[in-house]
Amino acid sequence: MRLIIRVISAVVFAVALFLGLVLLLPGEKIANLAADQLERQTGRTLAFAGPVRFTFWPTLGMKADGVTLSNADWAGPEPMLRAERLTIGLAAADLIRGDIRVTEVSAILPELNLTTRKDGLGNWVFDDTPVEASTAAENTPSEPLDLTVESLSLVGATLRYAAHGAEPVEMTQIDLRANWPDPQGTAAIDLTLRPSGSPVRLQGEIGTFAQFLAGTVASVGMTIETAGGTARFDGNADLAGDAQGRLTAEAEDLSAVLAAVGQSIDLPAGLGPNAVLAADVTYTSEGNLRLRDMLVGSGANQLRGALDFSTAGERPMLTAQLTADALDFSAFASTSAGGGDGGGSASAAGWSQDTIDASALGLMDAKLGLSFTSLKAGDITLGASALTLNIDRARAVLGLQPATGFGGTMEGQLVANNRNGLSVGGTLSFNNIRLEQALGQLAGFDNMNGTVLGEVNFLGVGNTMDAIMNSLSGKGWFEVGKGFYTGFDLESLMRTGGGNGGSTVFDGLSASYTIADGVIQNNDLSAEVKGATVTGEGQIMLGAQALDYLFKPTLSRDGGTAFTIPVKVSGPWADPSIRPDLEGALKPRLEEVETQVKEEVQEKLREKISEELDTVIEPEQDLNEVLKNRIEQEAKDQLLKLLGGN
Repeated sequence: MRLIIRVISAVVFAVALFLGLVLLLPGEKIANLAADQLERQTGRTLAFAGPVRFTFWPTLGMKADGVTLSNADWAGPEPMLRAERLTIGLAAADLIRGDIRVTEVSAILPELNLTTRKDGLGNWVFDDTPVEASTAAENTPSEPLDLTVESLSLVGATLRYAAHGAEPVEMTQIDLRANWPDPQGTAAIDLTLRPSGSPVRLQGEIGTFAQFLAGTVASVGMTIETAGGTARFDGNADLAGDAQGRLTAEAEDLSAVLAAVGQSIDLPAGLGPNAVLAADVTYTSEGNLRLRDMLVGSGANQLRGALDFSTAGERPMLTAQLTADALDFSAFASTSAGGGDGGGSASAAGWSQDTIDASALGLMDAKLGLSFTSLKAGDITLGASALTLNIDRARAVLGLQPATGFGGTMEGQLVANNRNGLSVGGTLSFNNIRLEQALGQLAGFDNMNGTVLGEVNFLGVGNTMDAIMNSLSGKGWFEVGKGFYTGFDLESLMRTGGGNGGSTVFDGLSASYTIADGVIQNNDLSAEVKGATVTGEGQIMLGAQALDYLFKPTLSRDGGTAFTIPVKVSGPWADPSIRPDLEGALKPRLEEVETQVKEEVQEKLREKISEELDTVIEPEQDLNEVLKNRIEQEAKDQLLKLLGGN
């Protein structure tokens, strides 16, 4: 909008100055006199490379070929305006009365070279203040010359606009028609731009156009039409670019609209092709934007609320409070992930090793709040949730306050930090989460069924999903109510040895765990299974997507005797090997038999030694000690006999 306004005002000022002086008398001599007068009043040089002549048909007026108007001293050596031909129309009735009133100005293939200096003053603003005085008082508004044009037409114009401190913008094939019959009234604008070849047409009105060109606020109503969409602005604006009003926009083909303004973006299937925007807009020339009573949407996704965008700080700052009904970004997520295993989920080939581009975290800071009734993003589905997102110097914190998902609720925060390489982490508490949904959507493992509550905190570092999963550290705990594990029947496995392919039903399950280098370590699993009590210990290798776990189910025999058959689960979690640990099951029994045999042998040996020694050996006495003592006693007796004792 600012660029459009400045194009119009620049042309009007330049042409009006030219007309006010050139049309007093006919011929090139008068043109040269007018050029001298213009230079004395504005410091600008008006030159003619071709003839200057009056015309009577089809327009009463004047034509000039090869017209150039020099630039402001501070704006560089290139002319501000150059035109192959300039045609000026005069009001015949006024001319007969001795008055000169310009009814029409048209330029063929004009070239406009527009720029602004540090204080925002444009090179199209003319006044009679010397350049030195203007530079010494940059903050003093300039007084434009009081010249007007009723109708202005540009065909095939070329524009180069360079705002102070910004990269120049260049556009070609610009067509403009402006009607301004009342010098103190409204100007009707019809402007066609072609930033990428396709026309972008702006039609509307600017009220009190003379005051607007002088820098005051005026009413503006403008319709913008492009291939695939339209927009409408109604409100107030000034020449500096400040604007306030209601903006509405609708695109039937968002890709075509973006292409028309020079943005060739392949939109994913989940965004578009249609899009809408409606908001009360406040925009300042410093680049600050405020939207209130906002509705923005693409495809089936609609957001409502308020938004502020500021460029005042070290980085742009975005603040927003938004609400939505159902949001579906699943098509966008799958497209971003490459449509295969390149995303964050597990696959038979392992975690993705594609580099994660987290540079977007450093583009701006943000404080966002979002609530919705449902959300789908890739493989993840959430229910009614309230989320917050704070971004500060490439560190993003997503708060769940709470979030509903996987059949239950989650509270806590997830962190992505890209200040010195990418790291991700979080602290979460969860309740009534369905294990088959959570593990299935997050890790591709849906064999465990049941509702779980617990807590977890974790941290992973790396620029790929594979590196993050192999570096995870943290700890947590969980408790599961009634549920089942598909893949083997533990009871059948223990009783008949053939439990693969069934399900193990449990009445309760609990465990705590630690995480280091992408490996979950658990030593205190406890579960209640039909007819058995199960304990367990082992590892879940998150990085390698594998299991190495030992279950120890204990069955109660008739009469109350307990019998344990350990079950080993190992290998990739997509297809683990499940087998009973017979060695582990028999070892306690062998030890029991060995102990029993030892006790029986020792008892018989004790009886035999008692007979030989003619003494009673108690069970608690050590046979070795008894034999030692008896040998020592016999040795003493024989020694006494040898010495002649009794």
